[in-house]
Amino acid sequence: MSAKIKEKIDASIEGKLKSLYQLQLIDSKIDKLRTIRGELPLEVSDLEDTVAGLETRLSNVTEEVNELDNQLNEKKQAIKDFQSNIKKYEAQQNKVRNNREYDAITKEIEFQNLEIQLAEKRMKEAKAGIAVKSELLEKSKIEFEERSKDLKAKKGELEEIIAETEKEEKDLIKESEKAAAGIEDRLLNAYKRIRANSRNGLAVVAVERDACGGCYNKIPPQRQLDIRLNKKIIVCEHCGRILVDGMLIPDAGVEETKN
Repeated sequence: MSAKIKEKIDASIEGKLKSLYQLQLIDSKIDKLRTIRGELPLEVSDLEDTVAGLETRLSNVTEEVNELDNQLNEKKQAIKDFQSNIKKYEAQQNKVRNNREYDAITKEIEFQNLEIQLAEKRMKEAKAGIAVKSELLEKSKIEFEERSKDLKAKKGELEEIIAETEKEEKDLIKESEKAAAGIEDRLLNAYKRIRANSRNGLAVVAVERDACGGCYNKIPPQRQLDIRLNKKIIVCEHCGRILVDGMLIPDAGVEETKN
């Protein structure tokens, strides 16, 4: 291999490393903006699910109470009908011509009284059910109102934070897309994979104080020399992040957080 070709390859590797590091710097700024939001998006999402669940519960319990009310009214009407039947049978009893007719009517009266007892039992059950469901309904209403207020407040906080950082984030996303467009697919996919598996979002880190800027494990002197030469892409043997020389992009610092 001629010296010119080797120099060209080395320059190419250095360019790739610079591009990757520049992309990391931009993406880290985006991460920082999103960190400002903290857990708010998750809290809003959870509260939305809770409020939706409570709304469904309110609807279901209200429907159950209405159903029990209907049952109660039906039993009240049934008792009136049974009582009316008893009066009719009692009137017929006074006009019977033999014991057989008398006994038949007596049995009908007894049957109507049993139906009244059963209806009264069902009314008691319905009333008890309404009492339980009404208490649950009241508690659910209170909880729904409280969670709805919390949701409104959290949404307000989130919207305020998003409004403050939205323009800057959009600009950085455009920068990130532009920087990513200049990186070959193989390297970009590796960068995204490492970044996705890292809790702090760092895929490319500089060597700091003889250690990996991501996991802070010591790097052997010979490996540090290889990194400074920028002749090949080197990854940390402990965390798998891509390592670059801190002087590769002067005055460019990535706010790095231990993984």
